[in-house]
Amino acid sequence: MRLSDLAELLLLAALWGGSFLFMRLAAPVLGPIWLIELRVLVAGLALLPLLLRLKLWPHVRRAALPLFVVGCINSALPFSLLAFASLSLPAGFTSIVNATSPLFGSVVAAVWLKERLTGSRLLGFALGFAGVTVLIGWQPVVMTPAFFRAVAAGLLASSLYAIAAPYARQQLAGVPPIAIATASQLSAAVFLLPALPFTLPVAPPSASILAAVLALALCSTSLAYILYFRLIQNVGSTKALTVTYLVPLFAMLWGVTVLEETVTASMVAGCSLILLGTAIANDLLGKGLQSRAGPS
Repeated sequence: MRLSDLAELLLLAALWGGSFLFMRLAAPVLGPIWLIELRVLVAGLALLPLLLRLKLWPHVRRAALPLFVVGCINSALPFSLLAFASLSLPAGFTSIVNATSPLFGSVVAAVWLKERLTGSRLLGFALGFAGVTVLIGWQPVVMTPAFFRAVAAGLLASSLYAIAAPYARQQLAGVPPIAIATASQLSAAVFLLPALPFTLPVAPPSASILAAVLALALCSTSLAYILYFRLIQNVGSTKALTVTYLVPLFAMLWGVTVLEETVTASMVAGCSLILLGTAIANDLLGKGLQSRAGPS
């Protein structure tokens, strides 16, 4: 990997890690649904000129229904669930919960794709489950119903990412990645539209909140997608997906430096177990990363 590729990998991790910071800032004001509607709409519109310039619109027309499904289960629903979790959980904590996605991916691969559930995958899932248990149970805070709902929302988001990835591979084979990224974001915006009248923001957003929304849409979504696909072209999908392991580190860093959040012992221990379990389940230690995590 060239130095420029490594720099882009770190930038991508920082951008995706920053998404948890931006959601933590904006979700309490706009609410999860309005925040994510703005995120996917602005991101999709920002990517649209690139899609048109590359003359990829025919791919979108031919695969309209699968692209809409991917937009729902890989963007609209998991993004909204993570934004809901951000109402109650620190940015770093939410990112660690989201890091369980490759573990769910192993289970989905075994059930749906009939891939063999090897001993390493079972061990990895067990370690990941232990990590979630440590993360949730070893907390210096009162375990309120809101806390458990937020954790459940984060885990459900991770499971949706795990379902979306094999669906996209089966139904969108041959569709260019930029077409998938653009159409899925715009499809997610359409999917969320009916919920907007029932989830109005609690207050008009300030300039800082609008800046967080734009950063979430343009930096953590549009630019991040472009960087991700560029890395896949330059270094391959295996090395590009190692970003999965860097995102929680940057999310915790942003939480500490910007929001003055505390990194607890349970977060460090839980994150370590989850990432180790993911590495083992996906044979990272011996054969390279094969995770199925989606973007945050």
